[in-house]
Amino acid sequence: METIIVSACLLGDNTKYNGGNNYDPRIEKLKEKYNIVPICPESFGGLKIPREPSEIQEPFVVSKSGKDVTNEFNEGAHKVINIVNYMHVKKAVLMDRSPSCGVNKIYNGKFNGTLIPGQGYTARLLKEKGVELFTIDDIDKLL
Repeated sequence: METIIVSACLLGDNTKYNGGNNYDPRIEKLKEKYNIVPICPESFGGLKIPREPSEIQEPFVVSKSGKDVTNEFNEGAHKVINIVNYMHVKKAVLMDRSPSCGVNKIYNGKFNGTLIPGQGYTARLLKEKGVELFTIDDIDKLL
């Protein structure tokens, strides 16, 4: 069975900035076809749960109060890359809109709820590594 990585919040882990999750029952179908490794780059980078929301303000990631959390996001992204390398992962299902895992959209960095085209820090590194990126809405493409 092929191994894939999946944003832990999509699996029901309470890793979101607000202490909640983004569980989606569609993810259960993947468990029948893949070995799933849950990842949360923000937690891997040392950020607490719950935590302040963060957004990308190129080239930085900042929390809502203005704290620079770029190093934590970079550290988490590189830990995910280590997992990908070690486990020979070729596919990832990530939580869109996240400053780490956003595949197609991220927030505009102004904390006003506006989405723009873009990718999160981890998604960018995964794409550069050749990992095929999916959102929860792309699940059917994996089955």
